Amino acid sequence: MVPLRLWNVRRIDAALAHGGIFAPFAPGADRKGWAAIAVRAGEGAVTLLQAQASADAAALIPALPASLYLDFQRTGRREAYEDAQRRRRNMLYRLVLAECLAWQGTFLDAISDIIWARLEETNWAWPAHAHTLDAPNRPTLDLAAAMTALDLAEIDYLLGERLDENLRAHIRGEVDRRAISPFLDRHDHWWLHSTGDKQVNNWTAVCVAGVAGAACYLEPDRARLAEVLARGMACLADYLDTFDSRGGSTEGPDYWSYGFGNFVVLAQLVDVRTGGALRLLDDPFVREIAQFPLRTILAPGCWVSFSDSDLEAGFHPGLLAYLAERLALPELTQIGVANDFAVDHFNQFAWPLRQYLWPLPEEAVSFTGGTHDWFPKMGWMISRLDPADPASLKVAVKGGHNAEMHNQNDVGSLIVMTRGHAVVTDPGRGRYSKAYFGAERYENLMTSSHGHSVPVVDGHLQRPGGDFAARVVEHQHDAAGDRLLLDMTAAYPAEAGLASLHRTLEIDRRPPGGAITLTDEFAFADRARSFESVLVTTGDAEFGGGTVVMRAGEGALEVSFDPESVSVRVERHPDVEKQYAPSVDVTRVIFALTNSEKAGQVSLIMRPLR
Repeated sequence: MVPLRLWNVRRIDAALAHGGIFAPFAPGADRKGWAAIAVRAGEGAVTLLQAQASADAAALIPALPASLYLDFQRTGRREAYEDAQRRRRNMLYRLVLAECLAWQGTFLDAISDIIWARLEETNWAWPAHAHTLDAPNRPTLDLAAAMTALDLAEIDYLLGERLDENLRAHIRGEVDRRAISPFLDRHDHWWLHSTGDKQVNNWTAVCVAGVAGAACYLEPDRARLAEVLARGMACLADYLDTFDSRGGSTEGPDYWSYGFGNFVVLAQLVDVRTGGALRLLDDPFVREIAQFPLRTILAPGCWVSFSDSDLEAGFHPGLLAYLAERLALPELTQIGVANDFAVDHFNQFAWPLRQYLWPLPEEAVSFTGGTHDWFPKMGWMISRLDPADPASLKVAVKGGHNAEMHNQNDVGSLIVMTRGHAVVTDPGRGRYSKAYFGAERYENLMTSSHGHSVPVVDGHLQRPGGDFAARVVEHQHDAAGDRLLLDMTAAYPAEAGLASLHRTLEIDRRPPGGAITLTDEFAFADRARSFESVLVTTGDAEFGGGTVVMRAGEGALEVSFDPESVSVRVERHPDVEKQYAPSVDVTRVIFALTNSEKAGQVSLIMRPLR
């Protein structure tokens, strides 16, 4: 396969010359094609969608005034504008899909009205990214703007000549002005390429997919389209460089779905547009990345929640179905994700459209991971006592550093699940706001090491930055158990006084139910200081003697420690805000050395309670 960086403008132009008719899927006028789509979706889903679209056609379009846009600048909150914008978009998505399924012209006026309203929006970018209203000659090209470009291009393709010709001309003009031209003509988009100061992330895949995908539909000049795609391929090469050799992403499973999902959307469009000459998914490394959900699953419906990801990660059914067939990975259809034909929570049209185009087969959950997964570049280890038993012990631990994509100060963080519940948890992402992505980010419990199961060293927390990191000293896996030894000395500031800090996590598979030993061994350079090991839960904890019982849902762990040298206390943080999820109560169970020591260790033994 030709590496992405070698797909220069001349090579791509030659491929486009032999691309043939661009038909990535059935347009609305293909009545046979959409009849088959309706059958796959089922009568119930189609009937519900038609009813919702009828209500949308009679409803007012949600207003997006300047004052609502500027609310983020004034309050730091994103929800007011984004929620109203999302309602507007989902109305349009329902109307377009309903029209394609019925093809009777019933919803065309309402569709045209919302398209017109979207074309009139001063900013396509989200307030959190543009911060203020765009200057007329300098539109902000962010995630939302790129997704809008692809939205309008795919709707134009689906409805074709049923839309007014001048409306279609406006679509082309605005997509070019706000997306394609800024992509080609400007170099100030931070997400174009990695630099020594900042690595690219999901933004690169989403923005390139939106712009280049829209250009595949709308750009009539073959040479200019080749320029768009050539620039996009160079950007995506940097994006793929962010992944671990085993296909892992430090952004976590949720952002795999978002970033890599858009990469897959573009891959299918470019494959068709170039007549099969440029096939991004043929890269063996891309197949490794496609298996990330399979390698991070902990239990049915639960995935590793490191970084700004959540335990109940969201995966698009159409994405999983397409990858399963295209890359011969049937396990992706067997991880407990179900079809959902409701259209009510999307930020981009690509996913509700592809839910109808590429539905999952109706299969029972049958894949819950292997016994062990290891991501060497990221320092992530996932251990499953018995993958076939959803109630069995599951453990995830990470090394890494504190300048990762969607970083949290979480070097050494761990998750322990039993009976399908995370008793020791990594709480995932907090509520997105100006502060959450600003200078105050690490004052938030969810991003600070204070909110993770990592040590507090003489009162000091971990710091952000690439130098605050763990080094993998040893990693082992065999039939008897799994072991990870991390040197975490560098994760803490010099003021902590550490000469060394090693965290060892050992999973013993031999006793019934399994057992975990977590040992933090430290030495200070100058004098005796305080040291605390911490376990974080969104459940509860009870302690007495030399044990603590931690509970979350039906899961429970008995944690044993040395009461002669260690004291226990509990610190509760109620109603901690999360993004796209209800607030949670976070409890820190703190195992503190009774006396300051110059060197020593805290050792915790965790066993599931049956």
